[in-house]
Amino acid sequence: MKDFYGKTAAITGAGSGIGRALAINLAKAGCNLSLSDVNAAGLEETCNILAQYKVKVTSTLLDVSNRDAVFKWADQTAADHGKVNMIFNNAGVALSGTVGGLSLEDYEWIMNINFNGVLYGTKAFMPYLEKSGEGHIINTSSIFGLASQPLMSGYNASKFAVRGLTESLRQDLEISGSCVSCSCVHPGGIKTNIAKSARMDTSCKDVTGASNEEATKEFEKLFITTPDKAAKTILAGVRKNSRRILIGPDARMFDLLVRLLPATYQRIFTFAVKMQSKKTAARTRNA
Repeated sequence: MKDFYGKTAAITGAGSGIGRALAINLAKAGCNLSLSDVNAAGLEETCNILAQYKVKVTSTLLDVSNRDAVFKWADQTAADHGKVNMIFNNAGVALSGTVGGLSLEDYEWIMNINFNGVLYGTKAFMPYLEKSGEGHIINTSSIFGLASQPLMSGYNASKFAVRGLTESLRQDLEISGSCVSCSCVHPGGIKTNIAKSARMDTSCKDVTGASNEEATKEFEKLFITTPDKAAKTILAGVRKNSRRILIGPDARMFDLLVRLLPATYQRIFTFAVKMQSKKTAARTRNA
């Protein structure tokens, strides 16, 4: 996929963040777009931004955890655009809490969106990508799909699952000689709204001493890469047919850390959380 001009791309989570940035950058390159998001207002805003570009844009209000709805969207995209060349399975949510504190329903919620949503998008669009003669599947994992974190078991599980699916899929496609390829994206801290929309169990505060608001602010301090930069990195990776696309210096650092210290890295992260908890406790005492 060296050239996006005249191609058609489908993007989930297109109402904000990386999804919106991907849509804008692809539109600038002359790529037609089928956009989806669960947020109607955000999706409409993205479409309004894209009105200045001479490409065809369609949009669908979509919950990616709804299997039938995702397959229906894929069918409609092919009908509206005549072909589909790329699917960006980008939509995702975050969840924090200890394994003991989180409920089974919490795990089901995040897996249904972060993993099943990617699986549904991959399966629904793959036949259309193959039919186009030139296709690419881009699945968004995370740096938390490279290294596990304390209090993030649900998010880690979903993002490791995306990584496993995508890396295996890439091998399947190569063995079969398919005209479709795929890439796994591992963003670091991106300046999006994911922290504000995350679910945080009360067990987080029990461990760290920080309120949800304080935890969100601390988490957002780690957001160092803009969505536009992330989108440009992803599209460059697609052009290169990269297997793994790391976004941001933090993603490269995580990748190196796991390679060098495949087990010891866990102690480093645990120590960091304990130190942050002590700072929070001291700040609370002095308030």
